[in-house]
Amino acid sequence: MATTITINVTNKSTTLQNFFFFQQPAQYSGGAQVYSNSLYSQALLPYDQSGAVLSFSMVLQYYAGVQQQVAPPQVGQPSGQLAAIQPIDLTPAAGGTPTNNTTNMTVSPSLGLSVPTSTQGPQAGSFRIITPVFNPVLTAYNAGSAVQSLSGGITLSNFVTAQPNSNLDCQPIIKFYVQTGTYTAGTVMNFTSSSQGAAICDATPGYTTFNVTYNLNGTWTVKNMASTLLADGTRGLVEKSVYTTGLIAPVAPNAEILNEAGTAVVSTGTAANFLKPINVANLSQPGNIVVTREYQVGPTGGPYQGTMCTQVAGNTAVFD
Repeated sequence: MATTITINVTNKSTTLQNFFFFQQPAQYSGGAQVYSNSLYSQALLPYDQSGAVLSFSMVLQYYAGVQQQVAPPQVGQPSGQLAAIQPIDLTPAAGGTPTNNTTNMTVSPSLGLSVPTSTQGPQAGSFRIITPVFNPVLTAYNAGSAVQSLSGGITLSNFVTAQPNSNLDCQPIIKFYVQTGTYTAGTVMNFTSSSQGAAICDATPGYTTFNVTYNLNGTWTVKNMASTLLADGTRGLVEKSVYTTGLIAPVAPNAEILNEAGTAVVSTGTAANFLKPINVANLSQPGNIVVTREYQVGPTGGPYQGTMCTQVAGNTAVFD
C-alpha cells in the first residue's frame, strides 16, 4: 500500500481564511529559473464556529511531469494545459540497486513521457527527463516534479521551462508548506514570498501526518506525526515533535481599492500582482468590499483599473 502524507489544518482565528498548499521547489540541473504551482486551495471557517478541519492528502510517490505552456509562466496564472506524467524512481547512492530513474519526453504526435528505465548519469536522489528536438519558439513546455493527491488529481508542483534535446535532472524535496491566501491548484505562485511565515511540513525525517493550527495571533503550530509500532503491537500515529512559528511581521499594504468613481480609498491590502483576476489579501476594511460591486484597484498611488469584485472570503477578495 502506498504511503500517504496528510496535512490537517485547523483555523483558530475568528474569521474565514483561505489556505493554500505548496511544495519546496526541487533542485534542477542547468541553473534555469524554477517555478512553483499551488497544489490545493480551500476556504476554512473558524474551528470554534464550525468544528471544521481542512485535510489535504497526497501519495508519497515521485512523478516526472511535462506540460505545454499557454504563455510564459506568470504568478497568478495557470502554468499550462496538456500534460503528461509518469511515476518514477530516484537514482540510488553509489553501489545501490539500479532504479527506473529516466523517462523520455515526446512532443509528436502528442505530448508524452515514456515508461521510465534505468540509466547511469543522474546524480543520487534525482530523476532525469530527456527532452527531444523541438522548436521552443513555436511551442514551449514545462518539465519537472509532480504530486498526486489522494483523490487522484496530479499537479505539476514545480518546474522549469524545458530546453530542447537535453537532459533535465530533478531532485525533489518532500517539504510542504501551508499559507493563507488563494492560489488555485496548478496556478503559478511566488515561492519566496509565500513561504515566509508559512507553516512547514517536512516529511524528510519520515513524518507522514501534520496537524497544523493557524493561531489567533497569526502564528502556526505544527505537530509532526509518524506511524510507529505501539506497545500493543499495532501501528498508530505518534506525535514526534511540535513547533510554533514566530510572530509574523505585518506586511506593508501595496494595493488600494477605490470606490467605482475613484474618489475614495475603501480598503487597502496586499497583492502579488495586478493582473486580472487580482487577488487582494490582508484587507484593512473587508466589510467595505461587496461582491458584484465595481471598484478601481491598483498599486498604492495608482495607476488603477476598473474591476468588479467576484469573491470575498474573510480578509481576501478577488477582482476581475
